[in-house]
Amino acid sequence: MSAYTAYLFTLCVSIVLYRLSPFHPLAQYPGPLLYKITKLAGVWASYSGRHHLILKALHDKYGPVVRIGPNDLSMVDANAVVTVLGPNGLPKGRYYDGRRDPSAPMNLVSMEPGEMHTRRRRLWSRGLGSESLKDYEDIIAERARELVDGLERHSSGVVDIVKWINFFTFDFMGHMAFGQGYGMLHVGADEASYWPVIENFAQSAAMVCHIPWAMPLVQKLPFVAKDLLKMRKLGVDSATARMNRGSKSKDLYYHLSDEPGYEAQKPNVREVVADGALAIIAGADTTSSAMSSLLYFLMRDYERMRRLQEEVDHVYPDTDHVLDSSKHSELKYLNACINEALRLHPPVPTGGPREVQEGTGARMIAGHAIPEQTQIYIPSYVLHRDPRYYPDAPDLFKPERWLDDRGTPNPTAFIPFSFGPANCIGRHLARREMVMVMSLLLRKFELRFAEGFDVDSWPGTLHDYFVSARGPLLIRLQIR
Repeated sequence: MSAYTAYLFTLCVSIVLYRLSPFHPLAQYPGPLLYKITKLAGVWASYSGRHHLILKALHDKYGPVVRIGPNDLSMVDANAVVTVLGPNGLPKGRYYDGRRDPSAPMNLVSMEPGEMHTRRRRLWSRGLGSESLKDYEDIIAERARELVDGLERHSSGVVDIVKWINFFTFDFMGHMAFGQGYGMLHVGADEASYWPVIENFAQSAAMVCHIPWAMPLVQKLPFVAKDLLKMRKLGVDSATARMNRGSKSKDLYYHLSDEPGYEAQKPNVREVVADGALAIIAGADTTSSAMSSLLYFLMRDYERMRRLQEEVDHVYPDTDHVLDSSKHSELKYLNACINEALRLHPPVPTGGPREVQEGTGARMIAGHAIPEQTQIYIPSYVLHRDPRYYPDAPDLFKPERWLDDRGTPNPTAFIPFSFGPANCIGRHLARREMVMVMSLLLRKFELRFAEGFDVDSWPGTLHDYFVSARGPLLIRLQIR
């Protein structure tokens, strides 16, 4: 053995022994041995797509605070939400370095809170404020009708409803963000194969976030570089086409590029492209995940499906007015069902951590003194199923828990769109989409699982790659 090899071996053994020793700052927190030693355990968990399920099992075994990395903790405690994610919470830290494309400007998700984040979020707030949401309703309605038309054309056979909802959300987000969809609903196919690219890249990014120093190397791998290039091209081509067409409506690009001229400093075109692409990819995936899960839970429970259809029929006796948002407040049971689907299958099941940065001192979080350079996860999938906050059958679909105050004794125990200044800025748009589309689908169709479909196994096809990937959900439709 050479001197250099002996040195490396001794160094590695010393690191392992230190991470397992009682002298490590996180020694008091329980967790699996492998997770304490290396971040590669987290890489494997993300690769498998079962990160959320693994964390659930670890918390069931070890309790509300689990050590899931040499310097990482997972905390399932509603009292930690404000401290970690709130206005005076922790910064994003190293994890997000693995989501930053070094050749492009940072988008809103990967950016640290601060002056630039505030400026960019202000543009988003105009683009997704109440006045803008009203403008987007016509686009939702147009695409929702196109979705129903496509489903009617295929109603004689078995339909993969996940695929069609993907088509809807992608076409809608493209139309809303850049003034034009991608034709998926029209042809009934993802001819450009955008969805596989998004899911493949999401898996790669989820893995490398645990070892962000590897991002420059991973990006050079041919299969990753190909997917990244296609995602960049999606944003650039959409923005270029929008610039060539000019401003025909107040789409998201209109607000992100500050066409009205509200800002003292005009946004950089590359920043607009980065945020516009983020809107399409993140907005399409999260909303599709939520609606797919809601349909799954409803088809499993005929009585609740019937109750919901009766509510929709009562609020919208005339099918021509089913997309009228002025009556959304009357759809109490539908909103309860949406909340319950978001609770059980949050679109971002684990989410990214926050970090107690070096030089800031230890932070008290939910009664624990957390040392510097520790990353804190608050996995919504696990938090939402904690019997301390949901004592009535936390793993079951029970929308009734949202019809009174008993369902959420602590509102910070329900964070499907994250929490605080970096929460999902499109959450109100997502809810508007879900209510309008679900109302139309339930008013137009009877839905049931296809013969032979393995109902119980479908939740196992949900993969946590920061966002969610889903397997086929095969159903039969009957026009009402």
